[in-house]
Amino acid sequence: MHRNQAGPVICSLLSLLAFAVAAAAEPAGSPARLAGPRNAEADAATYDRCLKLAKQNPGAAQSLAQTWHERGGAHPADHCAAVALFGLKRYKEAATRLEALAQAMTTAPTGLRADVFDQAGQAWLLAGDPVRAYAAAGQALGLQPNDSELLLDRAEAAAAAGYFDKAVGDLDHILKTDPRRTDALIYRASANRALDRLDAALADVERALSLAPDSVPGLLERGNIRRLNGDLAGARADWERIGQLAPGTQADMAAKANIERLDLKGPQPPASPSRGQ
Repeated sequence: MHRNQAGPVICSLLSLLAFAVAAAAEPAGSPARLAGPRNAEADAATYDRCLKLAKQNPGAAQSLAQTWHERGGAHPADHCAAVALFGLKRYKEAATRLEALAQAMTTAPTGLRADVFDQAGQAWLLAGDPVRAYAAAGQALGLQPNDSELLLDRAEAAAAAGYFDKAVGDLDHILKTDPRRTDALIYRASANRALDRLDAALADVERALSLAPDSVPGLLERGNIRRLNGDLAGARADWERIGQLAPGTQADMAAKANIERLDLKGPQPPASPSRGQ
């Protein structure tokens, strides 16, 4: 079970809230506090500029964030520096910084701290450390226990770490709240397939496809399950359908690779669905 990580899901903190975090980090009576709303607007503008630069020129964004931090940019400057590290593909450093930032944001709104822990988890996944990703996602959920997106992220980390039962547990929680959420149904199908619970897996993916018949991840996953159940014709039909719906995509390449494996002897691990395909 994998979510799409071609572009890391690093959401920028809202400028207004980012300034609130920075202001909270300053002691009462400090120059930043006494300067008032004018500095708040300047910090918000700098934060927005820094994040845009992080996408276009992460090296320059890192320099800007460092200079801004030295001038009192506080948490927003640190966050931009971590986002810049993503652009530089220095994922372990980004993860470490984001975790430290989330722990330091003791006066920030709970939702913001949860978002930063969640971003740290995504960074750990990209760094190839799903166990730490799972731990970071758990910290995020400790702050926002019923957030479906955080649960989905922890389920992803759990599956990457091989904790498929834990992934199913988080997905169960999501689906109790929203039983029509097709992505969670498909991810739970994938996790159950990994646990060799093929009946449960097939039930989930069939439900997902009844809600979204042209879901490419759903067709890819149902093809995987059908192949394991010995329904090679059904698997081929699902994978060929992907070529019609999303030619040339990553999902199409995975489906074509799976079709090529149909004639090979012995069990072959099928490709899993990716978020956003």
